Amino acid sequence: MADSAYPAHHPVEQVDTAHGYVTETVTALNGRGIRVDRSHLDPMGPVDATIITGDSALVWDEWTGWRIGTYVSGRQGERTVLRDARLLGGGILLAPSAIAELVESGESLPLITREPDAQDGLFDALRTR
Repeated sequence: MADSAYPAHHPVEQVDTAHGYVTETVTALNGRGIRVDRSHLDPMGPVDATIITGDSALVWDEWTGWRIGTYVSGRQGERTVLRDARLLGGGILLAPSAIAELVESGESLPLITREPDAQDGLFDALRTR
């Protein structure tokens, strides 16, 4: 897997807190044989990130967690558009190995979301990755 598959650091500190988590997820996908073409961190409101795997993409955001669908468009600084997206569920910080398993199996877990501006320690947890 090329280094370009990993996300670059983002100049906005709050957005960049997701860097380690997304990097771990790219590594987990690769470990399952799921080719990652590229990934990037996206704008705020909500903070989100995109991992592109061929014709599909995974998008993570701080409110709903991960979803997967057919990649339509998007790049760093611009929201990613997916077609036929489905939520993976399992929580906002689902373990990267679990994400890879769900992508491989096509299954989903119960949806657990969080409110915008929740004071629940999410960004502290992201900083430890």
